[in-house]
Amino acid sequence: MCRVVDLQQAVLAKNDVCAHELRAELAARGTIVVNLLSSPGSGKTALLEQELLLARRRGVPVAALTADLATENDAMRLARSGVPVKQVLTDGLCHLEAGMLGAHLEDWLPEDTRLLFVENVGNLVCPASYDLGESLRVALASVTEGEDKPLKYPTAFGLAQLVVVTKTDIAQAVGFDEAAFRANVQQVNPGVEVVLTSARGGAGAGLLLDRAVAVADGASPHLPVMAARTAGHLHEHGQHGGGELHSHEGGLLHAHPHAHDGDDHAHPQTAGAATSPRAHRS
Repeated sequence: MCRVVDLQQAVLAKNDVCAHELRAELAARGTIVVNLLSSPGSGKTALLEQELLLARRRGVPVAALTADLATENDAMRLARSGVPVKQVLTDGLCHLEAGMLGAHLEDWLPEDTRLLFVENVGNLVCPASYDLGESLRVALASVTEGEDKPLKYPTAFGLAQLVVVTKTDIAQAVGFDEAAFRANVQQVNPGVEVVLTSARGGAGAGLLLDRAVAVADGASPHLPVMAARTAGHLHEHGQHGGGELHSHEGGLLHAHPHAHDGDDHAHPQTAGAATSPRAHRS
């Protein structure tokens, strides 16, 4: 009888080692990775373009790497922000891996990069299992995709440290049930924060950037949006010697504190101490 070998576990174990090494290398130079996962057409490119523009306006050194099976369309869109952008074509592979990411960063990523946004392949299955060495994992879903999306893809939403709803400007038109979506998210990932955004309308602009900057400063990846914004304001205030704070375009629609805020504030995780996303499922 043939011996059954679990190749998937071996591949994931190798990837976790690479991810740990990459996270440590980037942390040593003051860079963290933000891993964005979603279905195709969720609007993550539009949201990311908006956040990159805000980062440049605020003087936050950022870069973006976007992965697709084919075409460089997303990279061309993101490049309009004026920040360093790189396109990765996976030639049919449905996800990025830590080793692939590390290889593409060599001789490209600027040394002073504080935040590296990675737009993963549009897919909520394969990418969900692969740690890329990120310090913040974000799952996105548009209001057009159905409130049961988190239940259909429990790994992607269950490992997320922030859930972003996009295209809320058309939520009423498509009959989006926000309460049902939030309940489904909490079923697979109790306590994770859900924020609403609209790249077209500007609602929620800067929420993702604020959370990422706070994590880069050493805050827990589960830090609530309002706390992240406060932390970001304090950091900017200190940098500019008491000068005027940067304004935020758009409005905050919802901010629900994470269920474990007390623990997170008592034991903040630094970028260098961040662990594999799978380790957060406890």
